[in-house]
Amino acid sequence: MLERLQRKLGLQTIPGVFFTSAGVATLFVLLAIPFDEAVAAIFGVLTGWVAQNLGWFYILSVTSLLLFLLGLAVSRYGSIRLGADDSRPDYSNLTWFTMLFAAGIGTILMFWGVAEPVSHFANPPFEGVVAGSERAASDAMTIALYHFGLHTWTIFAMPGLAIAYFAYRHQLPMRISSLFYPLLGDRIYGPLGWTVDVIAVLGTLFGVATSLGLGTLQLNSGLTYLFGIPSTGWIQVLLIAVITSIAATSVALGLDKGVRRLSQVNIVMALLLVVFVLVVGPTVFIAEGMVQSIGDYFDALPWLAFWTQTYAESGWQRQWTLFYWAWTITWAPYVGIFIARISRGRTIREFVAGVLFAPTVFTLVWFGVFGLSAINVEMNGQVALYEQVQQDPSVAIFAFLEAFPLAEIASLLSIIIIVIFFTTSSDSASLVIDMLTRREDQPSLVRQRIFWAAAQGVIAATLLLAGGLDALQNVITSLGLPFCVLLIFMAVSLFRALNADHRGYSVSELVQGRVFPEVEGKAVPKEEGQNVP
Repeated sequence: MLERLQRKLGLQTIPGVFFTSAGVATLFVLLAIPFDEAVAAIFGVLTGWVAQNLGWFYILSVTSLLLFLLGLAVSRYGSIRLGADDSRPDYSNLTWFTMLFAAGIGTILMFWGVAEPVSHFANPPFEGVVAGSERAASDAMTIALYHFGLHTWTIFAMPGLAIAYFAYRHQLPMRISSLFYPLLGDRIYGPLGWTVDVIAVLGTLFGVATSLGLGTLQLNSGLTYLFGIPSTGWIQVLLIAVITSIAATSVALGLDKGVRRLSQVNIVMALLLVVFVLVVGPTVFIAEGMVQSIGDYFDALPWLAFWTQTYAESGWQRQWTLFYWAWTITWAPYVGIFIARISRGRTIREFVAGVLFAPTVFTLVWFGVFGLSAINVEMNGQVALYEQVQQDPSVAIFAFLEAFPLAEIASLLSIIIIVIFFTTSSDSASLVIDMLTRREDQPSLVRQRIFWAAAQGVIAATLLLAGGLDALQNVITSLGLPFCVLLIFMAVSLFRALNADHRGYSVSELVQGRVFPEVEGKAVPKEEGQNVP
């Protein structure tokens, strides 16, 4: 029946994945609009249960994956290329980095670059720390870097590495289900594999929709600040419609003409904003603070990576860390596939070093400039930042810029950056979802990519109307759990395949039980009835 519907609509898809994903998303929208309060309440209860009972699982999983990736990079597997042994990278390091940044957490940094450090500075999460103190300032920067540094990029790097490895080295389809070929074999092409891809599609839809929702809140605040446009739900829906239309145009142009050019333009504009604040702000304070923040971050990382608020439960970790991890995890399928598409030819060591550390360095610079400057503004009483952030986090960067000259010009530049981040996130996600919902031998149809871009906008608008920031946080914290489990199995599958690859076997031989055990470092024939290691 689904195949007949596909032919009638003229689509090129895997019917079970496309129509199931589209149907679940449509059902959510149809229920959330008339029953917004009930839906918000259900996800609120579900989020509370996840945070209370499985918060530790999120914390342990992400930290374990970070250690796993670092271990791969320094191990004997680090020299394996994501492609043939003689392949080389498709993009220069600079182009690769700009695309990583724009498709990853550009929107998030714009939203939280000022809001998070100020929040933790004025309301410290650790017991016994005095608000507004030197310790509070140091802790605020450390926590911000923890949330947006190595751990965030671990969540993106894990599926990115696995997808690139299986797609370019073993010619499997560039879908999340392919990562489980060493565990499932040819069943990835049936209902079991389709289920994995549906989870990935839904995670991407809701994860990107959350980011679009946050970006819209911030954009509305900027337009209110500059032009007096009211901040209302229907204005935000209109903004989503306008920018989704821009994203649909970009996604129709494809990866090289659309996403790459927008990414390059946006990174230049973001750097201009960073340089502006660095020059007109407390330059020496920023430089000193960034140096100290590096030490504070790496000093606190070993215990902070395993901190679960066991002895002083306040709800802080649910609101901040668990939300971030779940949010990032829902992004992981889309960003992972996007990173994989631009990473062919690199070694595993290059991939892990680039994806983990290059964006983390930029995050350090971003929070060093905006976070430290915001803390300085709050300390000197130039602007009541914390009060405004408490009322509406989306206004943080615009309230912050009021403390500097040329505030209106800087705010306008910020709005343009937000719009482009918004666009690159949406159009790259649409490209990825289209890949997840069709076979590799089927052409990518423009109307299918536009459909997914529109779906993200509709879901974002629905979540905003159903409860704003709280609804965004609750839905994501709940929906991130299934894919968090998939990430763990993904690591196991990748390790099995790398071990076979290093010993000269293909993935298909691994699945068929033809990979022989090692005796003193040498492969020996498997005897009849012997279990595969």
